[in-house]
This record gives sequence, structure tokens and C-alpha cells, in this order.
Amino acid sequence: MSTDPKLFPAPQTAPSPAPKPAVASETKAQEKPATHPRRPWRDNIEAVTMAIIMAVMLKYFIVEAYKIPTGSMQPTLMGNEETGIYDRIIVDKLSFHVRDPERFEVVVFKYPLDRSKNFIKRVCGMPDEELKIENGDLWTRKTPQDPWKILRRPAPIQHEVWKRLDPDEVRYASWHVDSPRWSSRTRAVVEARGDGLARIPNDGGSVMDNYRDGYPGTMGRAIQRRAPGVHPVGDVRVDGKVRALPGCKLVTIDLREGERRYKLELPGPAASDAAKPAIRVEGVPTASEPKLSASIESPRAWKLAAGKSISFGAQNMDDMLELDVDGDKQLELEIPAAVDQASTITLRQEGEGADFTDLEAYRDIYYTSDRGTTLFKIPPGCYVMLGDNTQDSSDSREWLFGKYHVGDQVIRGNWRRNDAQAPNPAEIPGEAEGTRVFFRDEWGELHTFFQKPNMIPEFEAEPFVPRNLIVGRAVIVFWPLVPSMNVWRLKWVH
Repeated sequence: MSTDPKLFPAPQTAPSPAPKPAVASETKAQEKPATHPRRPWRDNIEAVTMAIIMAVMLKYFIVEAYKIPTGSMQPTLMGNEETGIYDRIIVDKLSFHVRDPERFEVVVFKYPLDRSKNFIKRVCGMPDEELKIENGDLWTRKTPQDPWKILRRPAPIQHEVWKRLDPDEVRYASWHVDSPRWSSRTRAVVEARGDGLARIPNDGGSVMDNYRDGYPGTMGRAIQRRAPGVHPVGDVRVDGKVRALPGCKLVTIDLREGERRYKLELPGPAASDAAKPAIRVEGVPTASEPKLSASIESPRAWKLAAGKSISFGAQNMDDMLELDVDGDKQLELEIPAAVDQASTITLRQEGEGADFTDLEAYRDIYYTSDRGTTLFKIPPGCYVMLGDNTQDSSDSREWLFGKYHVGDQVIRGNWRRNDAQAPNPAEIPGEAEGTRVFFRDEWGELHTFFQKPNMIPEFEAEPFVPRNLIVGRAVIVFWPLVPSMNVWRLKWVH
């Protein structure tokens, strides 16, 4: 039954006030949600600011790109004005926040004599040791009572620093052969028939530290020739392939160093079944060296297969002889240091013949020292840096502070008066008050003063890089690519 509200009104009660919050809430629900006014300029500023902060943090703490301006680290890193080729590298800055540099790493550091500049070199001397440069090699010891020990680089670094002998140098352009049945049309190919030899340099002289050695592709052709190298280099290597004819008895790669001969032997197909690869050393006694004789053979019999081409490598580096076959090290033999560094590379063949192809010859870095022997006693927390191209590198060997006393002020800076491009100090004589001197100090600030007659500069050798100046390590070369010169610079840095 329905009830008519008009006939039966509801009991009268005091009206309750409307729940205002509920009404207000319902009203808001019906309204359009409020939004902030759009400000594109503010959003852009925030985005750019964050990008700058992230870029600065990335550059300072993690990685940074650098351009190599000079050839001081050639062949590892390239920078050459004549060709317009400059390596671009990525530098890892994070690693040195958690560890110290290791020997032979390529590092970027603030130049101790002008901290406004960054330099890049290889770490060669470590804290709390003595480092010696002698006969082109590096030697180290902890105390004066210890014997000197030659510094040998790990294999990847050895491979990195080999300098290809300049193929456009006449004495390296082809091999000298001593038999009419042998021929060498180019340096890459030698055809051997019957007993005989092929030698490089082809003039009978020694491998020298020529300036254009080590440049890739045809890049060296665009670089102006310098004076011939003046130091014979004993550390050399030859790579190639050999295909022995059936009657070949023995293939020998003969490396000469002074009066020594290092014979790295590969038995041919006509050798006995018991023949083994070997390294044999012969030395004629001289006034400075006693007679030297040593040898090592492979533990198993092995010989070249007739008609099959195999790759080989033979080297003398840092008083260690090494024979490689198809990329694998077969033998190595340590030898005493040689005083006489004059060297040649000779290929010999006994028997029917062999074909040598893809030949390439290299030399090691020769660390130059104007004084014959350079000695560093390295203090704690400091390092000695050297360039791989020591003929063209301003590194620890020659860093020198010059100091002027100007009134009560001592101005100390990098002394490079004979630098043709940026001499420091630069001088303008003939002014009324005397010679005007422009001198940049170790912080990069330029000072100008007049040199009085009694103002004589003082000098202080500064060959060390403190740990806090080392910024990061070079890890990869990512540019350039120059097909016209057959230069492809994309590689890890070792």
C-alpha cells in the first residue's frame, strides 16, 4: 500500500544543516581540474641546466674527448700538422679516482711546468725507484744496491710501439740479395731459389732511428724528411709468410746486433723428421763483450710443410729473442744486453727454395739521451713520463724550470728559450729600459718585466709528475679515417 505524503505528513523535526563539506566536494568534482600555466621557457632552462650539470660531471669525473696535437706519442697516437691528421681519443677519468696509474699506461696529466696545459705521455718510471735510459732501453732498480733490470713491456704494448721502417726510404725499399737466383721486387716479396740470403737495410748499414719510421699507410710520404737517424737500433722485428718448396732444408731469420748473430730457425720439408725449430746465438768476442753462445730448441719435432704458406715473426726486443709461427709464440730466449746496437735483418734459405711474402720490418722505440745515460731517482708519489716518439717529445728527459728574481718576487716557469713556435721566455731587446722579457709561469700566467744586467735566471730540473696532476688514461682512438692515405685510426690504446 502506498502512502500519500500530502495526507500523512512526516513528523516535524528540527532541520539539520546541509553538510557543507560534502556539497563543496561535489561542486569541485564537477569543476575542470586546475592546471599550472604553461611556461616553455622555464622548462627549457631547466633542461639545459641539467644537461650542463651532467656534461660537467661526466667530463670531470668519468670520460672526456681529447685531440692529439703533436707526434710525440707516435706510433701509438698521431698528431701531424703536415698531413692534417690528428687522433681523437677518449680518456677514462674514473679509474684514477679509485686506483693509481700503472707502468706503461698512456695518461693525460697537467704539465707540471705549466699547469694550464694538458700533456699525454706513457708512464715509464714509478714512485720510489730509480730509472735509467741507456743504449735506447729503459732499466729500473729499487735501491743503489740492487742490480739494474731491463723494463720489458707486456705483449699488447710491444705490438703497439713497433715502428714500421719507412717504406719510402731507399735503403728499406727492397732487400739486397746475394744470388742471381734470388729476387726482391719490393720489400714485401722475396723469391729464393737455392742457397742464399736477402738483407735489409740493403746498403749493408744498420737500422737507424729515422724520424719517419712508424707512420701508417702512406702518411709518411706527406711528412717532410728530417735528418737521418743517428742511433743504431738493435731491437728489430720482421713479420711475413713463407712457402717452402719440397727441397727446402732450412729457413733462417738472422738478426744481427753488433758482432752477435741471432739465428731463428724453421726446418724445411727436406729436413730430418727429428728437426726442431730453434734459436741459436753466436757472438764474436770484442773489447767490450765476451764470446756469447746460447741456444734453445722446441720440445717437439716440427718442420714446414711443402707448398703450404705459414706466417712467422722473429724479433729481438729488450734483450729477449722470440720466434712466432702462425701467431703463436714458439720459442723465446733471454740474452745479455749488447753494447753495440748496430743491426740488420737477414733471410736465409738452404736447399731448393722458398717464397717470402707479406714481409714487413720494424724497429723498437729508441729512447734518446743527450748525455748517453740518463738517471732518475723518483721520489714517493711521483712518476716519470716519456713519449713513444722520443725524438719529438717534450717529456721528463728535458723538463727544466727557469727562475727569475724580479724585486721581491720569484717567477718560475717552463724554460724553453729555443722553442721556435712558443719560446719561453720571449725577449724583445733594444728598448730604453733594457730587454723586455715575456715569461709564462708554472700556473700559465704571463709576466712582463725588463731584464737588468744582474738579473741572471736560475735553473732547476723538474722531471717528475706528482700523482695529483694525473687526470686519466687514454682508452680508445675513435678518429680519424683517411682512406686517401690508407689510415684507419680506430683502436684501443695500449
